Amino acid sequence: MANKQRDIARTRRKQRVRKKVLGTDQRPRISVFKSNKHIYAQIISDDRGMTLVSVSTLSKDLVTKVENIKGVEAAKQVGLALAKICKEKNISHVIFDRNGFLFHGRVKAIADGAREGGLEF
Repeated sequence: MANKQRDIARTRRKQRVRKKVLGTDQRPRISVFKSNKHIYAQIISDDRGMTLVSVSTLSKDLVTKVENIKGVEAAKQVGLALAKICKEKNISHVIFDRNGFLFHGRVKAIADGAREGGLEF
């Protein structure tokens, strides 16, 4: 019962945030999803309705790097990898979409890693 209520609350937060956050081609949005074991981040252009970049702790280039680290440190590595790929694709300005999750812990670590890697919010 508690999980269902938690999911409903996250869905409401997600809808409230998505009303205001819109990714364009000039300024795409970073969407974050976290599960119990892994964390995922995507750069999305809502104008075209497509994902431009996708990185997670399951990505081929990050699996070996994050196999011994968990949690916040792994999320920061995901943010750094996301920023690196975005720089290669000439994306420097983005909008952060926390996807209904609270902005602390692993979600904040992705944002900090992306900022450290050179992305501007």
